[in-house]
Amino acid sequence: MKKYINTAFIYLIASLSAGVFYREFTKLNDFTAPTVLSVSHVHLFVLGTVLFLIIALFTISTDLDKHKSFKQFYILYNIALPLMIVTFIIKGIVQVLKIDLSYQYTMALAGIAGVTHIMMATALIALFIAFRKTQKR
Repeated sequence: MKKYINTAFIYLIASLSAGVFYREFTKLNDFTAPTVLSVSHVHLFVLGTVLFLIIALFTISTDLDKHKSFKQFYILYNIALPLMIVTFIIKGIVQVLKIDLSYQYTMALAGIAGVTHIMMATALIALFIAFRKTQKR
């Protein structure tokens, strides 16, 4: 359980940092239009902090973390979520600074974001498989 609370705490720090960065970076650059930066804070908080706190609660009364599919979830998810957030932040910085990216760079960013979303979906399926296999102690 402690591992998942620590993971939640790391995502909380990242979430708060992303929120502060979004607020200060857009203010510094006098940018008021919508940007992808605004969603990085919420994604980290809900998909990182809240999810791992719920998982920590589940591990108190179940054997959730003993299943192979849960271990696969944990590894894949903790690769996919930070990578997805990095693509959000890069895209947001490009939007705020009004950098004109070439078509290839734009498609590369979109491709990486798409792959990370597929990785997240795969990880969440593994989590639900582990949930289905849990037994009360």
